[in-house]
Amino acid sequence: MINYNGNLNNKSSIDLINRAFLFGDSVFETIKIVNNKICFWEDHYLRLMSSLRIIRIEIPILYTSEYFEDQILKTISRVNKNFSGRVRLSIFRSGKGLYTPKSMEPIFIIHCSEQDKLFFEIESSSYKVDLFKDYYVNDNLLSNLKTNNKIINVLAGIYSKENEIDNCIILNSKKNVVEFLNGNLFLIKDNIIKTPPLSSGCLRGVMRKKIIDYIKFFDKLSLKEIDISPFELLSADEIWVTNSIKGIIPVTDYRKKSLSNTIAAEFVNFLNKKIFEN
Repeated sequence: MINYNGNLNNKSSIDLINRAFLFGDSVFETIKIVNNKICFWEDHYLRLMSSLRIIRIEIPILYTSEYFEDQILKTISRVNKNFSGRVRLSIFRSGKGLYTPKSMEPIFIIHCSEQDKLFFEIESSSYKVDLFKDYYVNDNLLSNLKTNNKIINVLAGIYSKENEIDNCIILNSKKNVVEFLNGNLFLIKDNIIKTPPLSSGCLRGVMRKKIIDYIKFFDKLSLKEIDISPFELLSADEIWVTNSIKGIIPVTDYRKKSLSNTIAAEFVNFLNKKIFEN
């Protein structure tokens, strides 16, 4: 199901040769839905509006939190009256022009797909990762945004498939750890949780933000937002992939090192309670 600027279509009949396709002139949010509840919606909405301001797409008065919530609910209701799954809300700059756009006005697309699993879960299967060193992320503000310019992530995904691993750790130009190809990175050593700072060029992830917010509820844990060297990965007790759809994916194997998931399991239970407590 696709909601194209407020019009619902089973398949889009709209000409999609647009600025998002041609120039990556777009930002998006990937959102988890559980029984028609939009998880962490306020955080997604605020990040989306902040991203539009940064890339200088005009924000209409219409674009309130309530407006997009209504559009999302209208879209998913056409699929299932009690929908659970994922929604991608994309906003791109409308109009023509080459690198210099002729319009700053937005168009949005909402696409949804159902999923069977409602809760965040710790998978029992192995999850192997390694470094991706072919290309590097720039450590600037634009790298924090969730835009259509994700070619490094795509190439990291291809690298993972070719090397029969589950994910790749992306580095920045200073050779520090930044994130995974599909989520932020957390490292746990002796009850200290480390994650790269936004200045590293990592994504300003919604799940990253929620984990940072929720660490205060775990007395034994402390947080450091700090640059992480690849060498530190070898001494970690746990390494996590985090994103809004999966929550926390604990890494089981990094090169020849096996990792635990004890704290990850505690955190996943806590996240599930937060989703369903309201």
